[in-house]
Amino acid sequence: MLRSLLGGLAAASLIALGTPAQAAALQLKTQAPGWHRMMLGDFEITALSDGTLALPMDQLLHGRPQHTRERFAQARLALPAETSFNGFLVNTGTKLVLIDVGAAGNFGPTLGKLMANLRAAGYQPEQVDEVYITHLHPDHVGGLMLDGQRAFPNAVVRAGRADAEFWLDAANQAKAPQEMKSFFDAARAALQPYIDAGKFQPLEGAPEVVPGIQAVPLPGHTPGHYGFLLRSQGQQLLAWGDLMHAAPVQMAAPDTTILFDVEPKAAAPQRRKVMADAARQGTWIAGAHLSFPGLGRLRAAGKGYEWQPINYSSLIPPAPAAAAASGAK
Repeated sequence: MLRSLLGGLAAASLIALGTPAQAAALQLKTQAPGWHRMMLGDFEITALSDGTLALPMDQLLHGRPQHTRERFAQARLALPAETSFNGFLVNTGTKLVLIDVGAAGNFGPTLGKLMANLRAAGYQPEQVDEVYITHLHPDHVGGLMLDGQRAFPNAVVRAGRADAEFWLDAANQAKAPQEMKSFFDAARAALQPYIDAGKFQPLEGAPEVVPGIQAVPLPGHTPGHYGFLLRSQGQQLLAWGDLMHAAPVQMAAPDTTILFDVEPKAAAPQRRKVMADAARQGTWIAGAHLSFPGLGRLRAAGKGYEWQPINYSSLIPPAPAAAAASGAK
């Protein structure tokens, strides 16, 4: 038998040597659809990528540019930094809620992929019941509109009243730096159709917007910046919007602010408090600009924090209701 096996291998080698080489396969240079699923108790959380954008963090972060360059080099990341833009779809079992909707066409062709990834993840925009906007910057509201129509025709949109009052105010736009004036136009174009349709409900205080999801005021990055705290079966997750943009710097030095912070003096202590609470309580974090899927937890490390990204799992258990319906015990 051994002689027969060796003879077969020799014959196969001769055939291989006599076969002309095939042309090299073309490199496709594309990724798989940008979505990632996790369960939080009974809630299904789907991270949705809107794409990435290269940002010159050494020019945008306040403080010492050389320090920023050193921190990114230590993380073996190039500058400008390819930065993730993420949204999060929450299926509570009774409501389908989307937190932030991406940039659409506001920042060029590398963004605007959230709607395609929502569909790739198995959902349709018509199914979304509620859309929560952490703040009205263009990369968080652009996806509200599609081809001149409301992209989520059946959804109620909620965002902070203070943010709506700030970004929809023509007097504020007139006073804003030139590079920020377009932010006001983008907020108005995205939100006004929902206001006109009676589909916009501004947020004040810290209400439970649907069972298991609480709106949490986190002002600083913008005047009406909100996070959304999800609770299910003893677990919790905070979708913290733009509390952080540059993890290689801001994890170790939470006081570091960024050019996009409307109120930097409020943004820094807000970040410190939220990170301290999340690390102490073991709260899951969903970050809009943490590397996709932007899901993980924090561990205190010196004067800062260490990011512990979610472990990949292909085993997503069915929600209890679905298991019961299928007859599972």
